[in-house]
Amino acid sequence: MSPAGALPLAGLPGDSAARPRRCFIETWGCQMNELDSQRMAGQLMEQGILPTRDPQEADIILLNSCSVREKAEGKVFSRLGEYRLYKRGRKGVATPLIGLCGCVAQQVGERALKKVPELDFVLGPARVGELRDVISRRRAGERVVATGFPAERSFEMDTISRQGEYKGMVTIIEGCDKKCTFCIVPTTRGPERSRTMEEILAEVRHLVDYGFLEIELLGQTVNHWRDPETGEDFADLLAACAKTPGVRRLRFVTSYPRDFTPRMVAQIGEYANISPYLHLPVQSGSDSVLQRMGRGYSAASYYDLVDQLRAARAGLALSTDLIVGFPGETEEDFAATLAMVERLRFSSVYAFKYSPRPGTAAPRLGEPVDRPIADRRLQTLLALQEGIQRQLNEELVGEEMEVLITGWGKQPGTQTGRTPCHRVVHFPTCETDRLGGMTRVRIEKALAHSLLAQPLTPAPAPLRSSPLAVLS
Repeated sequence: MSPAGALPLAGLPGDSAARPRRCFIETWGCQMNELDSQRMAGQLMEQGILPTRDPQEADIILLNSCSVREKAEGKVFSRLGEYRLYKRGRKGVATPLIGLCGCVAQQVGERALKKVPELDFVLGPARVGELRDVISRRRAGERVVATGFPAERSFEMDTISRQGEYKGMVTIIEGCDKKCTFCIVPTTRGPERSRTMEEILAEVRHLVDYGFLEIELLGQTVNHWRDPETGEDFADLLAACAKTPGVRRLRFVTSYPRDFTPRMVAQIGEYANISPYLHLPVQSGSDSVLQRMGRGYSAASYYDLVDQLRAARAGLALSTDLIVGFPGETEEDFAATLAMVERLRFSSVYAFKYSPRPGTAAPRLGEPVDRPIADRRLQTLLALQEGIQRQLNEELVGEEMEVLITGWGKQPGTQTGRTPCHRVVHFPTCETDRLGGMTRVRIEKALAHSLLAQPLTPAPAPLRSSPLAVLS
């Protein structure tokens, strides 16, 4: 007999008592998408459907998509074309279900079913908690489109599959109410919705009990979080999470510059376990471009915020997002961006050429900068940043740091990790060689994008019960 609430073994194409069921999930995009994939994997594992790395042996194939960059829709349909070949090649008893999930799913909706006859269902990011119901409806013969933003949503923290993870991710706020002219997120992720402090802290404690040493708070505008019941703000949440016993390292992403308050800045300096690293997207160093982007702050106010943050927390590493070639961007505008990068010395920069997104206002502002000019600007920016990154990394040579182990290195006998300031470190295998453990290293050499280190006396690290366990 099947466990209560589970799909019967005959409920999916290809199921039989002799062959275990498998799912394959491909994830594109941000940490929010990563966590959504963990949520979907957990729901499937509750039904006895286990992960596989090979889509050709999967009974369910899910493509969890991202729509932030240009041509995202085309890339998604190209990949769906590959998956439909798997389905055509397995006619009959082993035919898999294929689901399009994530932001592109929300964007294209029913059009995806018309374009890909082999596609079984479309599942938007606000509906990932309904995956089991969607599969049940498809089993009954319905090709399902589950998109939009329901009034009630469950995060189901007890059924998130966090296998192979070195950090515990916690969604604190979904969606975005900003009106940035280049951004499609409000369309694909919907309006802002905050979880309660009580619910968030319960999940943080749950993750600590499970053995996670690093907690990462997630949201499109994470520092705009407000408790819907008490009105407490992100400063209150930071303090509460930082004071939770067992939280060795606390991070959060993504922060919106104009949503920082003096109390939030102060908390970053108040608690040692808040990571001395902050991702703070600026997008441009030019006031005229920022105004056309609808960002709601000036370059001067961004400079001032950075000064406040660095005064509050010595050694704070900053990363940022930058867009080049935005409609109307002049050489003077681009020069202002270069000047900002030189002055603020970001630890890393995620830079992109502007790409128009459907439904956004930016295309109405004029034509983007000619591609050869945008290409040149991007390469100039990246070259400048690479030199700065190498210099900043060289300043860390000789330092001893506690590193969170994140995986195995490409070279035999090596591992990778993250410093408190979020630099990538490569080092020989140490005694605490378990993913998610902590060890101390001495930085020996700086590269442009990472550090080389030697392990010191390892720190003890709590262990999770099983690398493939589902939280329960």
